[in-house]
This record gives sequence, C-alpha cells and structure tokens, in this order.
Amino acid sequence: MLVVLLPPVSVLGHSIPSAAVVAYGTAVGVCIDFDHVLIARFKTGRWDAVRFCLSNPRAAVTDQSEIFEPGDVGVLSRLLSHVVIAGVVVPATAAVSLPLAIVTGVVLYTHLLADLVWDIHLLEAHADRAVSTDDLVRRLR
Repeated sequence: MLVVLLPPVSVLGHSIPSAAVVAYGTAVGVCIDFDHVLIARFKTGRWDAVRFCLSNPRAAVTDQSEIFEPGDVGVLSRLLSHVVIAGVVVPATAAVSLPLAIVTGVVLYTHLLADLVWDIHLLEAHADRAVSTDDLVRRLR
C-alpha cells in the first residue's frame, strides 16, 4: 500500500519498479535483525550465533530463540540497536532518494513497533523464567 501512496521511487535518476521497492522493503525489515548477531558477539565474546546460523539457516528466519541463549541479545540492547540503525540508515537513504527513505523509515518504524509490542507481551514470561533479579536484568539488558 505504501508504494501506491508514494511518488515513483527513483534512485540517482533511475526509476525503480514497484516490485523492486517491495523487495527492498522486505529486505530492510529482515536485515535489520542481523544486529542481533553483533550484539550477541559483543555480549558473549563468541561467534556461536553465526556458526549456528550457517549450519542451520532455517533458524535465522523461523525461530531466533534457537540461535541465542537468554541474555545473549537482550531486549533493551536490541531495541536500542534498531533505533540507532534507523537513525543512521533513514537519513543516509534520504540523501539518495527521499521516497526510498520514506519506505525505509516506515518499514523500520513498523519493525521496531512490532518488536516493542512483542517484547511487552513477553515481559511477564521473561520474569517468570528468570531465576533471580540479576537473571531478569541480564535477559532484558
């Protein structure tokens, strides 16, 4: 629907077909989650998530709970990373194409909002699974 509302998308003077804009939006919405691997690497000091994804690529798109141990990524770290990425990517995209930046911003905003709603939904479950306050903080941070 967003593609219908926007003026034709062009990048550096070249018109981009609507199907390519939809594919781009889908890729942006999926690829933003690659930050989870970097966060887990930073927090654990290991590349276990990358090794697991390379040997089980299905898990990368179906169930990320198979990839990471509780606390490897953390709710707040992931949300912060998504906000930082959006804050850099959207203006950078606007320098190339304003309509494409709007698509990028809407996709990333929607992704972030969905993550936030899901995390609020899971908050009680996180609290129930935590064995201590420190464990809950680790899962959330």
